[in-house]
Amino acid sequence: MDFIANLDLTTVLIAFILFFATTIRSVFGFGGGLVAMPLLTLVIGVQTASPLAAALNTFNAFLILLVDWRKVQLSSAWRLVLASVLGIPLGILLLSKAYEALVTGILALVIIAFSIFNLIKPQFKAKIRERSAFLFGFFAGILGAAYNANGPLAVIYGTLRKWPAESFRATLQAYFFPVGLIILFSQGASGLITPEVLHYAWVLIPMFFLGQWVGSKINRSIPLAIFEKGVHLFLIATAVVMLIKIF
Repeated sequence: MDFIANLDLTTVLIAFILFFATTIRSVFGFGGGLVAMPLLTLVIGVQTASPLAAALNTFNAFLILLVDWRKVQLSSAWRLVLASVLGIPLGILLLSKAYEALVTGILALVIIAFSIFNLIKPQFKAKIRERSAFLFGFFAGILGAAYNANGPLAVIYGTLRKWPAESFRATLQAYFFPVGLIILFSQGASGLITPEVLHYAWVLIPMFFLGQWVGSKINRSIPLAIFEKGVHLFLIATAVVMLIKIF
């Protein structure tokens, strides 16, 4: 009882956000960081939110990989990872040096663009070349290190490459996991993993397992098309609130 009584409102809000983000990641195989970052930035600063979201993404990707590693398309995954490594230092620089309003604004615009892309689901007849992974991966590395928003470009790349449905989720995890480790290491080396981050990080593990369980229930009971549409509409609304907040 004393443990519950000592919980502050910020910690409770962060716990709910991490639970919601993990549920989304459990259902779709991506989107955890994209959901967590805008909500966390409404509660805590961008520099505190980014390492928390990175830890969430990396932990999720590792556990999914344990099950789906045989389905990974390595030829695409390693190119994305290599290019992201080159972009990560620029993202860390942007996160540690830029004005928080600028970081928040760019994150909001990325979220709106990605959500509209997924709601419209444009059909592309042409299949892009595999070496395009270097371009997508580089900018994904920048966005991932600064805003934990490397997912959108990786998903768009996989869509344009026309990855088979059975390997789509697994290949994304093979990208998210090593890149997530590098991002966390880089954030730690840059002094971004502060005592405040560690204070909130303890809520990640219980919320992760709860979110995984709820996500499995959603997979069995709710049509994914309806659920996905609701999530993206919610993300757009959240991003608009973020933009209003900085102006």
